[in-house]
Amino acid sequence: MIGWLLGLAAWQQALVGTLFTWGMTALGAALVFFFKNINRNVLNLMLGFASGVMIAASFWSLLDPAIAAAEENGSIPWLVVSLGFGLGGLFLYIADKTIPHMHFGPNKEKEGLPSHLKRTILLVFSITLHNIPEGLAVGVAFGAASEAANPAVAVLAAISVSLGIGIQNFPEGAAVSIPLRQEGLSRTKSFLYGQASGLVEPIAAVIGALLLTSVEPLLPYALSFAAGAMIYVVVEELIPEAQATTDSKHHFGVFGAMTGFIIMMILDVALG
Repeated sequence: MIGWLLGLAAWQQALVGTLFTWGMTALGAALVFFFKNINRNVLNLMLGFASGVMIAASFWSLLDPAIAAAEENGSIPWLVVSLGFGLGGLFLYIADKTIPHMHFGPNKEKEGLPSHLKRTILLVFSITLHNIPEGLAVGVAFGAASEAANPAVAVLAAISVSLGIGIQNFPEGAAVSIPLRQEGLSRTKSFLYGQASGLVEPIAAVIGALLLTSVEPLLPYALSFAAGAMIYVVVEELIPEAQATTDSKHHFGVFGAMTGFIIMMILDVALG
């Protein structure tokens, strides 16, 4: 498997990696054929899990390599990484304020420019928005592997990113499709919309990998940019929604975040 991946171009590796993450989103979305409702505590657990995975991936898979790449380039590591990280958050902030979407919390809060789109489409856009940095993270990880001194080891690290994001995409797919079913859509439409929310990941991954391999000095900026975008999503959306509950029991989101962080940390340390 590793030998086959090493024979591919970076953008092709990124495409393969995100086809897996998209497939995991589709598998999670398929749960709508078996369940019509989702317990709020289970949803909080899922959202917390996604948060933990993204936080761990942001450091071990993105920021740590970005610091190392900046040092190799003779740049000031803290300056380069801080700039890239901040730009990633700013990019998601602008997208958040312009692209119409609706959060999955109890209040179904709308954000972005005013629109007459259906609630179901706004809900799908919400997940699609934070799948952009996930796809970008996979793309820049494989792009960085193509420039590494030991490509085999670097590809293993990129695979760990794909695995981690794919694992958290499974509950995320269910967290899209089942609420859509509750909105009144058929099971088939809920599934189709749910899996479609992951389609943006292969697109973002290919763009990230192509950009990185075309302009090598962008490596530390691209890695930290992806990290900043992911952390923005975690802090602005996932954690608040994982804490959303009608009672004082917030620990399900916390347990999910701790579990996701541990699993992603193990993947990064074991494969990276």
